[in-house]
Amino acid sequence: MLCEKCNVNEATVHIVKVTSGNKEEMRLCEKCASEISEIPFNTEIKNMDNFTFQSLLSGLVDYISNNPKNKSVEEKVCERCKMTYSDFKKTGLLGCSSCYSSFSNTIKPVIKRVQGDLEHVGKIPKKAGKEIIEKKRLLKLKEELQVAILAEEYEKAAILRDEIKAFRENINE
Repeated sequence: MLCEKCNVNEATVHIVKVTSGNKEEMRLCEKCASEISEIPFNTEIKNMDNFTFQSLLSGLVDYISNNPKNKSVEEKVCERCKMTYSDFKKTGLLGCSSCYSSFSNTIKPVIKRVQGDLEHVGKIPKKAGKEIIEKKRLLKLKEELQVAILAEEYEKAAILRDEIKAFRENINE
């Protein structure tokens, strides 16, 4: 399709203007679009060959690691596999399971933003689903009990202890 303004070049920009409920559309070449708009139209956007998931992840990590509390991450090295933080940024891959704790200050916020949570919650198989859900519920109650005991909230701990006991009895029935 040709540019609606010059009728010479190929139209590569689609501009939609809505004014008082009236919609106006224009298909323009880059040259004509840059003449009527202050928005710079750059042909480099078309060249997405260099775009990778690693560059996206690296950008997110850099953005989040600009936080002052994460400044020392650059020098960190995983004790087990000797992967450096800069290696992680280049590849987007961690070397081993210990890398998660070595770079936790930086990658935890990224994982939470990208995944929505730090714990993976995938699909549960239909056959074993009930058992898995029950085990998770029991683990959560036990963790809450430990937190209550450490916080010296003994009344809450007693209630949680009773809940755990009742929950176990229901499972065994």
